[in-house]
Amino acid sequence: MHRPDDKGLIIGSTDELLAHAMAIEMEAAERYEELADQMEMHNNPEVAELFSKLAEIEGKHIQQVRDLGGDDELSLKTRWKYGWAEPGVSEAPDYEDVHYLMQPYHAVSLALRAERRAVSFFVEVGEQSEDEEVVAMAARLAQDERNHVTLLEEWLNILPEPDEDWADDPDPPAEG
Repeated sequence: MHRPDDKGLIIGSTDELLAHAMAIEMEAAERYEELADQMEMHNNPEVAELFSKLAEIEGKHIQQVRDLGGDDELSLKTRWKYGWAEPGVSEAPDYEDVHYLMQPYHAVSLALRAERRAVSFFVEVGEQSEDEEVVAMAARLAQDERNHVTLLEEWLNILPEPDEDWADDPDPPAEG
């Protein structure tokens, strides 16, 4: 993989693309698990449960990528070679976007934004590649991510939007 001037991200093989996809999914699963733990520590069990569910879904995505690659070693290759280095590509929500009083609507909104980034990444890979197999695999991965986007949009449509004062805490944590 390389990022030439003005040409975007070039991925040279489906193995490389799947390694990137694995890195994206693994980071997302880990981040959701961490966020679930944080929300649990902040006594926000509803959002903790939602983040745990999102981690579980990302775990299924990891298995889907593994199945596409037919390679049990893909996750090991991913760890050392493709620790996520492309800024703005990660499917994992950013830590700074998380608030200890956030509500399920916020959690799903963060996940939705992250899934849309993943769609954009795979679309860009497909547009930049001249390898037909990479283009086809990128299209498939982008479609998988679009399916995730659709699921999250459905969730978001049934969740109540938080009141404007959702972050007001009558008993804020002690600074220290």
